[in-house]
Amino acid sequence: MNPADVAQAAPVAHDLSFFGLFWQAHFIVKLVMIGLLAASVWCWAIIVDKTLLYARSKRAMDRFEDVFWSGQSLEELYRNLQSRPATGLAAVFVAAMREWKRSFEGSGRSFQTLPQRIDKVLDVTIQREVERLNARLTVLASIGSAGPYIGLFGTVVGIMNSFTSIAASKNTSLAVVAPGIAEALFATAIGLFAAIPAVLAYNKLQSEVGKLQTRLEGFADEFSAILSRQVDERIGHAGRPPANAA
Repeated sequence: MNPADVAQAAPVAHDLSFFGLFWQAHFIVKLVMIGLLAASVWCWAIIVDKTLLYARSKRAMDRFEDVFWSGQSLEELYRNLQSRPATGLAAVFVAAMREWKRSFEGSGRSFQTLPQRIDKVLDVTIQREVERLNARLTVLASIGSAGPYIGLFGTVVGIMNSFTSIAASKNTSLAVVAPGIAEALFATAIGLFAAIPAVLAYNKLQSEVGKLQTRLEGFADEFSAILSRQVDERIGHAGRPPANAA
């Protein structure tokens, strides 16, 4: 056999490490890999941020409930909280107390409809708090659902490029086919690497949001009942005739 033919038939050495598979991949596959890696970093940043946020929210709710049920005056607690940004249970409390005080300061408002107005204020405040807690969680859901398909797109492009190279070299040996297919499948692996943590974290974080929302709604119901009783007492006192009336 001609030495030149032997040299031509000798398989080309391929770097099958992760770094090597990336650099030897088609440029479209490289773009897919880079995008998926960036999405994975973004997911982990959201996961860490939300985990810390929910832990802080739980501690803040615990502290607020301890103060609220300690017997401290509602007026004093409101004065302490109204001058600073409030979140969680404190935001629900401040919103309800603000509507309560506006109703007593205004001259044309009916006390009979005050409980309904307070309930609406509580619902809006809870909705805003839940939206704040849910912010950017849709990114996890999107990456979790689309990540494998984006990786599969890179795999399809890589395999098409491998078959094109096989046809051009007219060599179907496994040593020629395997590196190109490995590069293509690496894109799918990165897609799964980005998607699996995103899906698991999304389900876990959504569960945490549900627990926090339940606490907000439970406190809102209790506080609304307290304010409703006070409204009934004030209406009852206002409707009594004076003691010295004839």
